[in-house]
Amino acid sequence: MADPATYRPAPGEIPDAPGVYRFRDEHGRVVYVGKAKSLRSRLNSYFQDLAGLHPRTQQMVTTAASVQWTVVGTEVEALALEYSWIKEFDPRFNVKYRDDKSYPYLAVTMADEVPRVQVMRGAKRRGTRYFGPYAHAWAIRETVDLLLRVFPVRTCSAGVFKRAQQQGRPCLLGYIDKCSAPCVGRIGVDEHHRLAQDFCDFMAGDTARFTRRLTARMKEAAAELDYERAARLRDDIATLEKATERNAVVLSDGTDADLFAMAGDELEAAVQVFHVRDGRIRGQRGWVVEKVEDLDDAALVEHLLQQVYGGEDASGAPGAVPREVLVPVLPANLDQVQAWLTGLRGSRVHVRVPQRGDKRELAATVLRNAEHALALHRTRRAGDLTTRSQALREIQEALDLPTAPLRIECYDVSHNQGTYQSASMVVFEDGLARKSEYRLFSVRGPEGQGARDDTAAMHEVITRRFRRYLAERAESHDLDLGDGDDEDAPRSGPIDERTGRPARFAYPPNLVVVDGGPPQVAAAAAALAELGIDDVALCGLAKRLEEVWVPGEEYPVILQRSSEGLYLLQRVRDEAHRFAITAHRKRRSKGMTASALDDVPGLGPARKAALLRHFGSVKRLRAATAEEIATVPGMGERTAEAVVAALAPATSQTSVPAGAVMTPESATAPEAATAPEAAAAPADPPVTDA
Repeated sequence: MADPATYRPAPGEIPDAPGVYRFRDEHGRVVYVGKAKSLRSRLNSYFQDLAGLHPRTQQMVTTAASVQWTVVGTEVEALALEYSWIKEFDPRFNVKYRDDKSYPYLAVTMADEVPRVQVMRGAKRRGTRYFGPYAHAWAIRETVDLLLRVFPVRTCSAGVFKRAQQQGRPCLLGYIDKCSAPCVGRIGVDEHHRLAQDFCDFMAGDTARFTRRLTARMKEAAAELDYERAARLRDDIATLEKATERNAVVLSDGTDADLFAMAGDELEAAVQVFHVRDGRIRGQRGWVVEKVEDLDDAALVEHLLQQVYGGEDASGAPGAVPREVLVPVLPANLDQVQAWLTGLRGSRVHVRVPQRGDKRELAATVLRNAEHALALHRTRRAGDLTTRSQALREIQEALDLPTAPLRIECYDVSHNQGTYQSASMVVFEDGLARKSEYRLFSVRGPEGQGARDDTAAMHEVITRRFRRYLAERAESHDLDLGDGDDEDAPRSGPIDERTGRPARFAYPPNLVVVDGGPPQVAAAAAALAELGIDDVALCGLAKRLEEVWVPGEEYPVILQRSSEGLYLLQRVRDEAHRFAITAHRKRRSKGMTASALDDVPGLGPARKAALLRHFGSVKRLRAATAEEIATVPGMGERTAEAVVAALAPATSQTSVPAGAVMTPESATAPEAATAPEAAAAPADPPVTDA
């Protein structure tokens, strides 16, 4: 625990100008990012008497070891820079709004040559139009199933689409007229793209135009006595009306607005937002946030608007920022927030509190949803923040640690009788999984064939992880954290010069947990001792009796079965086991799969994929000539001849030694055989410490 006086900037060093500041801990990690209209007055407020600070602010300034700042021209620039750094560094003392669940969206991949309609979750992709979010995926599928009658846009996956192209026969939806079948040329690519655009326009609220168009065509067909076509168009109009009725009109003036509401207490807050487009509720989202900062409602609203509209995952289509943003409390920097949102939208955006009429009634409905979400969250995760603090405190007391283990790393090894040895490193910070920090290791062993047993594998993994830590700490030139005015200092501790990203192994954990008993703990302790690391606590958790083993102790530490500390250690251990066995199974599956193209000289993964994409299968590739193979982009004549030779029958490419007998099994096509040599040494997973 640091004394804020040790890193307080000297009087007169802090400029009296708008800017963004970062508090960093002893390892260089950014723990808090903030902005200020005046950096001097804001930063001086952190270095007053600790007794006058909010408890969470006290914890932040005592965890930090240095402070840096960046001066910007305007408060709007400070607002944007603050959000970008919160997103980049993920500081533990900043409020972060996380969805209480992953909401599905209706997505149209307009960037594809042949756009596809599908249900999507997670991060948004560039060039894709998104509609929603929806409460349930089945609601999207019901809507799409209705609209495919009028807008028969492609919904199949890339594999199904390619297979239909190769076979020249559409899928079932093409036969029942719920797909225009661009895969077989029933509709042109440009025409299908216009059809997808019409689908997007309808979903965006331009419904009357399509109803009028179909009505005119229905009357025209009836005038021509083509009653069958008129009946189909009548049914199409009814379909559009039914799809439109699913979103009831809530605002009569066709308003585009987002309505926010917030309910909470001193520790947590629940936020709900209704997305209203063209007077209809198009979607709903919810967050539950822990108040790790000392913020009032106005500041929380400002942070909320930053994270909803500032991220790449917040906008997948034009108009993501509506004309009106209705909030429960106006943000403190209203003019700057409105200017920032106006810049994102490209036209004027108004942020206001609804006072009367339909908008106030709808805002009351959103507030009731927020209160219900908070009550549900408390029921599901009662005392979660308190429970995590209790768990960390119990671990600290049981292992006699100087401070609570805010960062815990756990290691586990998985293999199948010594083959495909994989190890995992999972990270928990403040009692929660930090999946972006997870790492995988492929255990090599002294001869490159794997370790002799689990203890040797554990020794290797711990050695490799902390050797990287020592190397990256040395490369950072023992960063002086006390100089807050050094423009060349990295913003978040040591930076990898190749990628420009923070060096993830440049800071140690407070506690290392290994999955196992005394042998595994001894192996990990030996690895740390060999590297000269004596400031990292170590323990092991044995599965059978859930005993906690400490290096050098004859007897284990016994935690009560109902202990929150033991429960946290079990979750960390189980997560490490899950991650390790998943990596092992992936390596084993990859290593046990061989292809006839694996041994062709000069044929790498990209060329193999290009060949299979062009010909569709190895069988068709075997029937092709060298000239046909050479026409594939990236293939040369010599490589094409090598492919033909490799896929030729075994009798024509295998020289039989004198006295040897050619059996039917030895003449089997190469693709049917599995080469043990190819499976013996699969490539490492992409996320390793190497």
